[in-house]
Amino acid sequence: MSTKTERLASSIEKSVQQVLARGLQDPRVRGLITVTKVDITPDSKQATIGISVLPQEHQALTVHGLRSAARHIRREVGDLIRTRTMPELRFVEDGSLKKQAEVLGELAKVREEMDAKPEAASDDADADRGEP
Repeated sequence: MSTKTERLASSIEKSVQQVLARGLQDPRVRGLITVTKVDITPDSKQATIGISVLPQEHQALTVHGLRSAARHIRREVGDLIRTRTMPELRFVEDGSLKKQAEVLGELAKVREEMDAKPEAASDDADADRGEP
């Protein structure tokens, strides 16, 4: 990706997040919405925006609502960004944050298990020596 395209992607990411933070009137769009990535085609005609929604059960409906509101969001973002042509916005579900949260949860479980094992080992050593 060229520097110009990267700057445009960054500006679109910030602006879309700002528009979503203000809220939309669509009742389908709810929950904590995070823009995870923005990919722009080399000709800058289309921007694919990765969206993550918490709680997870609202994600599919929220992304559907965002797809319906894409033209409105594009107009709002166009007012915030100075660019000759504003790319068409396309919203997709991004499960990377969910996967990351699952991995972090599993790591926390492993750490708890590892922290609990030394205590059990010291209790066994105390019992072997006849100490209470």
